[in-house]
Order: sequence, then C-alpha cells, then structure tokens
Amino acid sequence: MARDGEALGFVAWRKVAATRNSYYWNIGIALLSKARGKGVGTRAQRLLVEYLFAHTQVVRIEADTDVDNIAEQRALEKAGFTREGVLRSVVFRDGRWRDGVRYSILRDEAAPAGR
Repeated sequence: MARDGEALGFVAWRKVAATRNSYYWNIGIALLSKARGKGVGTRAQRLLVEYLFAHTQVVRIEADTDVDNIAEQRALEKAGFTREGVLRSVVFRDGRWRDGVRYSILRDEAAPAGR
C-alpha cells in the first residue's frame, strides 16, 4: 500500500476453506506509524473488500484484531464490517495469551470503496 510512491504499510489476505466446496477470505492490514489516524487503513480495507468481491465468488470476508486495538476495530467498522465476537486467548504475544475480535462483511453489505 502506497501513496505517491511512499509505502504506508501492507495488506494481506488468505483463503480459508469452510468446506471442501466453499471458502471465504480473511484479511489483515499493518500500517506504518506515520500513516495511522489518517483514514488510510479504512480506505485500504474498503478497496481490498471491493477487489475481493469483484474478482471472486465469496460472500464473506473476515478480519481479526487484538481486543485492545481500538483504532483497528474503529477502522473495520467504518469500512462496513460487523463485530461478531471475542476469540478468547487466540494469540500468544509479549509473553501472554491475548484475546482477539472477529469482524466480517458480507457481499450484500459492502458499499463501493468510493463512498
């Protein structure tokens, strides 16, 4: 992800097999500190959602974040995601188990990224 040729962070996505015949996407984002708090993350997530729905047949995209990452939770909600719940002790970081929050957006909920 870049603006005017300057890197601001990155986005990633991975396919999650729900069954043998169906899958959905899980997306993630990491921003450099200079890009935070400027709407870059929200915009990037909206564009990625738009791209994945336009180029694949999935009906669900999900994202996870740390329960303490309020800024990312706010960005996901601004991008149209719905909070689904807390995943207890889902990741081990900095010497302890931490909770995560799962968000999702469905195809019929997604607005074009320009909005």
